[in-house]
Parts: sequence; structure tokens; C-alpha cells
Amino acid sequence: MTGMTLDILIVGAGVAGLEAARVAASGGAKVLVVERMGPGGQVSTVDRITNFPGHDEIGGFELGPILQDAADEAGAEFALSEVAALAPVAGGWRAAVDGRPLDARCVILACGSERRALRVPGESAFTGRGVSHCASCDGGFFRGETVVVVGGGDSALDEALVLAPIVGSVVVVLRGTAFRATQGQEAALRAQANITVLRETEVIEVQGHEGGMTGVVLRDRDGTRTLPARGLFVYVGLAPRTALAEGLAERDRNGRLIVSGGMETTAPGLFAAGDIRQGSRALLAEAQEDGQRAARAALAFLQRGMTAGQKG
Repeated sequence: MTGMTLDILIVGAGVAGLEAARVAASGGAKVLVVERMGPGGQVSTVDRITNFPGHDEIGGFELGPILQDAADEAGAEFALSEVAALAPVAGGWRAAVDGRPLDARCVILACGSERRALRVPGESAFTGRGVSHCASCDGGFFRGETVVVVGGGDSALDEALVLAPIVGSVVVVLRGTAFRATQGQEAALRAQANITVLRETEVIEVQGHEGGMTGVVLRDRDGTRTLPARGLFVYVGLAPRTALAEGLAERDRNGRLIVSGGMETTAPGLFAAGDIRQGSRALLAEAQEDGQRAARAALAFLQRGMTAGQKG
């Protein structure tokens, strides 16, 4: 990739990035998508998706390759790697990929989000040894065991329902009194005999030994207690991955990039789509639309540059 000059570099192969790649490549642009996780990004870790246009229900591991195939057919190229740095240069942007420079006339950041951590003692130490953010990936390791799910939104309830047929029992820990999930999800949760809900409760510590996690310390209105458990699945919100834009474009108080109606950030030629842009509701259908809008705006940006060059 050394010395390669692109029309559009897309960082992230989630829904927004893959849709942007399809539309931009269809518009005749030379497009490269860089993603460290493979097609679909974090969506590939979701067991069941019910809100994506054109699909009543589909697995995240299926959706990513479908979207990538469409982008590939349109002419986009892909690299399984990571963009380590990004900086403006004359005529566009320079990215560092695998320690080498990669130039592009414009960039679409579609880096998505990462699951927020609880930030409690023991959580980091037992990540991968009991602590997880993906029930479909890791649920099989806890057959017959007790596991804890933290969170009250759709993601938490979805994952609890994925775990219920696999594990011995699921304890859902809810900080408040009410779920933020849909009524359908709540009804499905109540129908599972091996799921227990603890309201107004927090996980304040993860315990274990060299063999892995053994339990969590809970705090509620009556004090603290230890709950024996082999797994902890954390779904307490998303943090936007905007580190690449640090110092390059303005962000809102939630850390998301401020964009125009065309998804352009405050840095000319730098666009943002999906979870990382201001006002995102982290919905897949919205990410799909974002990617399309960002691609169309990037194509218009390229055209304006060509027109200006011709006049010069």
C-alpha cells in the first residue's frame, strides 16, 4: 500500500462503512476500506438482528459479509488492518497503515463504537476469562453455569435471551428500576424460567483466581453481597471510537464528531458516519443511511476539487 493514492479511504467496515464503500465505489471513486475485525465490525458479534431493512431477522455474522459482497461488486477494495494515525496533507489526508503511509483525497470515519466497561476492580483482569461482551461468541464456555448480564437496554436483554438456553441460569443486573428495552424483549425475558432480574443493583467488583472468574460483588439498598458466577456479560452503553480525529475535528460533549447534513466534520474532506457522529442513536438502519449520505457527500467533495483544479 506504500505510495497508494485513493479517492476515498473508509475507516471501519461496519454497516455505515460498508454502505459508504458501496455507494462511493458505484460512483466511480477509488475506495479502500480498512477494518481490523473483518466484515461487519462489531455487528458481527451480535447474535440476532431484527431491525435491519430488508431482513426480518439475520445474524450479525451473516450481515457483514452480505454488505461487503455488495461493496466488493461495486469495486471497493478491503484491507484487514488498522489505521494508526491520520493527518491532513496537501491535497487530502495521510493515514498510517501497517507503519506505511497511505494518501487519500478524503476520508470517511465509520469506526463505530466499543462497549463501555464497568470500570470496577477485577473487570480488566478477568476479561477473556469470564468477562465478555459477546454472548454468541462466548456463551458456550458457560454451559450449566450461572452468568451475570449487566444492562437494561435491548442489547442486554438480547444477550440474556441468547444465553438462557445455553447456561444454567442468567442473572440480569439492572442499576435502575425499569428496562430501556422494548416491551417485546421484556416479555420474552419474563418467559424464561432461568432468568432472574435484580433491580436497583450494581456490580462493584469481579472476583476470581488463576482459573478464571468465580463471582461478582453486588451492591443494592441492603448492602453488599457476593454472587457466585462464572461469566459476566457487560452491556452498559457504547463509547464512540473517535481517537483518530483527536485534534482534527470538533466533538460534542459526548465525544461524538460534529457533522453537517452531509456528514462532513469541521475538517474539510473528513466525514463521519454511524455511531461516531453527533446525534447518532446507534441504530443499524440509521448507520446504513449515514454511510450512503457520507459517500454521496464525499463524491461531491471530490467533484468540487476536480472542478476547481480544471479552473485553475
